[in-house]
Amino acid sequence: MNSFPGIRRDRPSLKDLNHKNISAGIVAGIFVITGPTALILEASVNGNFSIAQTVLWIFAVYVFGGLFGIILPMYSRIPIVGGHTLTGVAFLATVTSQFTFHELIGAYIISGLLMLFIGSLGLFSKLIKLVPKEIISAMLAGMITKYMVNFIVSISQMLIVGLASLITFFIFNRWKVKIPPVIAAIIIGFIVLILFYPLNSSEWTSGMMMPKIQLPDFNLVSFLSVSIPLALLILSNDAAVGVGALEQKNYRTPIKKIITLSGLFSIITSFFGGQSANIAGMATVICSDEEAGPKEKRYMGAVVAGFLLLAFGLFSWKLVPLIQALPKEFISIIVGFSLLTVFGNSVQQAFSNHSMKISTVFAFIIALSNITILSISAPVWSLLAGSLIARYIENDSIRKLEKKKAT
Repeated sequence: MNSFPGIRRDRPSLKDLNHKNISAGIVAGIFVITGPTALILEASVNGNFSIAQTVLWIFAVYVFGGLFGIILPMYSRIPIVGGHTLTGVAFLATVTSQFTFHELIGAYIISGLLMLFIGSLGLFSKLIKLVPKEIISAMLAGMITKYMVNFIVSISQMLIVGLASLITFFIFNRWKVKIPPVIAAIIIGFIVLILFYPLNSSEWTSGMMMPKIQLPDFNLVSFLSVSIPLALLILSNDAAVGVGALEQKNYRTPIKKIITLSGLFSIITSFFGGQSANIAGMATVICSDEEAGPKEKRYMGAVVAGFLLLAFGLFSWKLVPLIQALPKEFISIIVGFSLLTVFGNSVQQAFSNHSMKISTVFAFIIALSNITILSISAPVWSLLAGSLIARYIENDSIRKLEKKKAT
């Protein structure tokens, strides 16, 4: 019996590879590797994690994310790109200082179990409707704002590199070429960095580290502050975006399977220190697009991306020290470019509904404040306050106004 109804059952073939899906896969892979890795490094610094823990985190998300992105598209013949959550890591960078490495692992496991439960029961669509998308976007925008401010500050501090990257970004936006402007900006920025800011190569060496299963530490605070927001971010900013792109391209998308397997892979990843391994939203958009070639062969782009992620994860013990040798200002520039589109989309969606001005403003400000009340972090209070205001203040006001007009 075919678990993916409506999908070709013949075996995947290397003959389905072509220059278009290979190009799309490479671009998608680079997109998943660059910005999120820089964010993981920042989150690790904030949490005072050791180099071994940082390498293990990167190993976990890219090896299992890569396997997710190889197995699913080869089996389903659909361009489901694997990876991990960019917005989730941006969120984690704000809370790693509040929990130990093992407490976070416990929270990741619960987050994965939540996704597994939601996927297996087919609750994805219903759950997303409980929290208005405008509130989730406002919370995300508030969390990301500090990175965007650091982005501008870092450009001013590393002016030559920053301007070169920025000009490249605008040129590629203007020309609408196949290479995403973010990727082009980061590559040019790195080249200029090498030319003008010689790096200390002595920091680029590291002994090989063997991955080890980590023991989780469970507690209610990390469940409330980390597990729930992380699961919501993955479902709303990765799964919803990826599934939406596939359905827009008329693929018979196995939504239940995608969410369930995202939860299962995330649980496995958690035991190695990673927060998730799931469908990668924006990367799936890239590999499912018409530019990735004939529709029935686009799945190979996702497979190419998966192998890139897998290789990056396997050699993370060697690559992480190299990335850590980069100036912190350049890391901030990479993070800024990687989050630029996410930030713009979040702000636009958050404040697009005029009937939800108060709730989205409160959600945004609370997330930006990074407050902690009763050991519960700002994103949770942001979602809670925003949702309650939207439901019981603004919606009631709108209903009363409509009743008055009707009478």
